[in-house]
Amino acid sequence: MKKFKETWEIQHNWQLIFPALGIIGLLYSCFRLAFLLPLSEILLIQFVYTIILFVLLLKITLWLFTKLESRWEVTYRWEIIRIFIVFAVTGSSSLVVGRPIIELMGITKENLNPLLYWILFIIIGLVFYQILLITFGWLFGQFKFFWEFEKKMLKRFGLKRFLD
Repeated sequence: MKKFKETWEIQHNWQLIFPALGIIGLLYSCFRLAFLLPLSEILLIQFVYTIILFVLLLKITLWLFTKLESRWEVTYRWEIIRIFIVFAVTGSSSLVVGRPIIELMGITKENLNPLLYWILFIIIGLVFYQILLITFGWLFGQFKFFWEFEKKMLKRFGLKRFLD
């Protein structure tokens, strides 16, 4: 455990919650993804798929950590896990929030061209994504990082004039 704490620059035990949440979230995602593969209704095969996907995605995630560690300005390595969690929660939440909003507006696939429906759905989801990214960033103690990230994203969308 000492080596793990040193690797992730963890000074206090409460900071272990972020690697634990990351591993639990990755394992759950792999379990859900395994259902999409053939013969996944057999429990043993489902378990094997889950383990294979977990190892594969864990290796990809750790590779991403090494790449993003030099790009993102964070004080400790464990903060990168916290940032990943914020991105995951925000992405899921923006869709959960966007769906009822679009229904409140009376827009459905039945009364609108499906292509136009999905374009509107993505735009509404993107608007809520921006708001939720800052909100969850603040809740997870990474407001400064996400505020800078948000400003860069808005500049890329051509909305720089609204930031000044």
